[in-house]
Parts: sequence; structure tokens; C-alpha cells
Amino acid sequence: MSANILTVDDSASIRMTTKIALTNAGYQVTEAVDGADGLAKAKSAPFDLIVTDLNMPNMNGLEMIETLRQSPAHTGVPIIFLTTESDADMKARAKAAGATGWVTKPFDPENLVKIVRKVLGK
Repeated sequence: MSANILTVDDSASIRMTTKIALTNAGYQVTEAVDGADGLAKAKSAPFDLIVTDLNMPNMNGLEMIETLRQSPAHTGVPIIFLTTESDADMKARAKAAGATGWVTKPFDPENLVKIVRKVLGK
């Protein structure tokens, strides 16, 4: 059974690259266009992993993670940040909010798949 992954990014090209990489690796991918959309989709169906951007309109990735972590259904779901941010303070805030991992853009799709496999333990 393949894992269900929610990708949240306001960039259509990043969503496409992420979806192709993860779909080719055998995962089911659902896309969201910003944090608010991601939050709604995360609450409407179970996901094994969430990959989210940080800087997005409507609700950023950090706010989305903080909101999701308040829900018992989402406390154990791994969340990977996929972002251009590489600031140590922001990484610390993301970790405190409940982020599991951090991938800096531009990213290597193969590397993303490796990290996803590691996080999912599959």
C-alpha cells in the first residue's frame, strides 16, 4: 500500500516537480495551493506525510503546522518543510512548531524521495 502525501506550495512548478517525483516513487499525492487549502485538505482526509512550503499567501506553512499540531489526529503525522528559507532561527521555529524535516529549494527530486522514504520508514 502506498503512502498518501499532501504537498502544499503556492508555486505550480514546485507542486508539479514534487508530484512527479513522489508519484514516480509510488506515492499517492494530493496538492494544496496554500496553507489554508492545505489545512482544509489535511482535515478532510488522512495523510501519512505532509510536505509544505513556508512562505505562502493566506496562511504560511508555519501557521498551518501549528494549527495541525493542535489536532490529535495530526500530532504524529510527519511534516517536511520544502522552502527557500535556510535561516537557523526559522528552522528552530519550524522544529518547535512540529516540523519533522527541512529541505531547501532548489531541491533535487531524488533527494526529496530519499528523505520521504526515511521519514516514512519505507
